[in-house]
Amino acid sequence: MNNKPALIPKNLLLPFILITSLFALWGFANDITNPMVAAFKRVLELNNVQASWVQLAFYGGYFTMALPAAFFIKKYSYKTGILLGLGLYAFGAILFYPAAAFESYGFFLASLYILTFGLAFLETTANPYILSMGPESTATQRLNLSQAFNPMGALAGLFVAKQFILNQLQSNAVDDQGNLIYGTLDEASKAIIRTNDLMVIRNPYVMLGLVVLGMLIVIALVKMPESKDSSNKVDFGPTMKRLFKNRNFVEGTLAQMFYVGAQIMVWTYIYQYAEALGIDNASAVNYGYAALVVFLVGRWVCTFLLRYVSSSKLLAIFAILAMGFTLGAIFIPGITGLYSLVGISFAMSLMFPTIYGIALEGLGEDSKFAAAFLVMAIVGGAIMPTLQGMILDWGGTGYTDITIMGVSEVNFSFILPLACFLMVFLFAVRVKAPSTNS
Repeated sequence: MNNKPALIPKNLLLPFILITSLFALWGFANDITNPMVAAFKRVLELNNVQASWVQLAFYGGYFTMALPAAFFIKKYSYKTGILLGLGLYAFGAILFYPAAAFESYGFFLASLYILTFGLAFLETTANPYILSMGPESTATQRLNLSQAFNPMGALAGLFVAKQFILNQLQSNAVDDQGNLIYGTLDEASKAIIRTNDLMVIRNPYVMLGLVVLGMLIVIALVKMPESKDSSNKVDFGPTMKRLFKNRNFVEGTLAQMFYVGAQIMVWTYIYQYAEALGIDNASAVNYGYAALVVFLVGRWVCTFLLRYVSSSKLLAIFAILAMGFTLGAIFIPGITGLYSLVGISFAMSLMFPTIYGIALEGLGEDSKFAAAFLVMAIVGGAIMPTLQGMILDWGGTGYTDITIMGVSEVNFSFILPLACFLMVFLFAVRVKAPSTNS
């Protein structure tokens, strides 16, 4: 027992807690935003592809800013990167105020894009920082522990989305037969409702921006240990050569892109899947809750299992489990298929931090740039939902317009997450031992 290395050294406990709180903070942003695809579609009368631009803007911001964030952190420090990230996060959230005033979808998308510049800084900084806070042998387990707090923030974000946005949208009102009223109104009546609903969407984001500013002040006042080079020299070319010779890093980056794409598709289109079964958006959030709860449970279970099972082997097992649940969501009709869709979240719980940990293992100072590429891989969350939206639009803007392979297009569209989980499985079975990675 005494020979086991400490998961978190005592002298790093406070920095660990503060940095771990950031995982909840960006989890909140992720899951208050996922239901906004359906909300903007309804309020602004968009098709599925146009509505998916919410995720394109949100996760596109990660792709744009991750590498600049790595350069910044390499030149300055982890703490400075965190402070800049929190500043951009707050600025993007507060921009929802003028976006609502102008009633401009493009302005909302630009606000989300800037907000995720901040998230890119936070994730590029926080993930490798947590990995460095203790022995390398417990790094993946430590990151799984920190990542376990991400779905707690996500649950809070989903709660706010349901109680303070979806439940308050006048465009969700239905008649006695359960048909939406908004589409039948004249343009003047729609304009009144649109103004109201865009303010409803605006308010939680502006409040979030103020909370993030408070967090920025706390971090600024606390002395944080640093893990950085003795010099600020940026050897980008040699670093890239080393990284792209490392198979675990290269394949891990690709696996991360497919995983994030799958996660965002599952968590975004669970609302459309439920709506196809006659469940309204506000009620569908309950299934979003369930998905996050089983995801959270999975995180804690996996943190425990990683003490006894190698990370690559457990990743392969959970990828198979994810594929099984996804096949159920595609081919099992009715509410059971929706339960299967919820179940995917348990299987996904292990994936992000474990792929991340495997890809960065043994990279030393190169991990700062490697982390940026792994954050850039979040662009999968921008691309994949748009592709799924295209499938949903094949027969029209509804979700059950046509049948493909015996199921409606909303069910069939989950063929994309299925393919993504297959890529994660292939990465898991091809992982090389760290001693042979160089």
